[in-house]
Amino acid sequence: MHTTTVAAFLAVDLLLVFTPGADWAYAISAGLRDRSVVPAVAGLIAGYAGYTLLAVAGLVVIVANSTTVLTALTVAGAAYLIWLGWSVLRQPAALAASTETMASSHWQVALRGAGTSGLNPKALLLYFSLFPQFINPSGGWPVAAQTGLLGTLHMTASAVVYLSVGVLARTVLKTRPSAARAVTRVSGAMMIVIGGSLLVERLAGW
Repeated sequence: MHTTTVAAFLAVDLLLVFTPGADWAYAISAGLRDRSVVPAVAGLIAGYAGYTLLAVAGLVVIVANSTTVLTALTVAGAAYLIWLGWSVLRQPAALAASTETMASSHWQVALRGAGTSGLNPKALLLYFSLFPQFINPSGGWPVAAQTGLLGTLHMTASAVVYLSVGVLARTVLKTRPSAARAVTRVSGAMMIVIGGSLLVERLAGW
């Protein structure tokens, strides 16, 4: 792929990654829980890795063109975000969590992260609508290789941004328990609002 094409993709992709959404909310929430930033971000990236594999296999086109499958995916993702947001609201981040407790829940944190990004239908539409604009079927690289490169770039950009967001949230709010609880509740509310908006949007157009 041409360097200019890759640079153009990165410019657009970074704008999207820097836009706060469900992934940001989850990274902030995880950042306020001791030692859970890396597992949370790893989970988020794992969700995008699944989409990258689907894109490389060409299944994204099939799913995006199927109204029934896309609606089912949207409803499942929206319901998951609402449930996750409600869970965060019920149990705000505790900065003083013990090492044993966090160690035993790292897999759970990662799985929730994978669910947050993997069940987000906006991610599917991102891969379907953005990637084709930067893929040249008649180029020197196979389409699968081009798709894999774009997916890898997106995952890398997401990992850097989400790690920064999580660490910054933890660093700034660590000595401010009341502010940390407030930010966590806002993050949970964001997940519920985003999930509700996706649900209403999809069901209204079905």
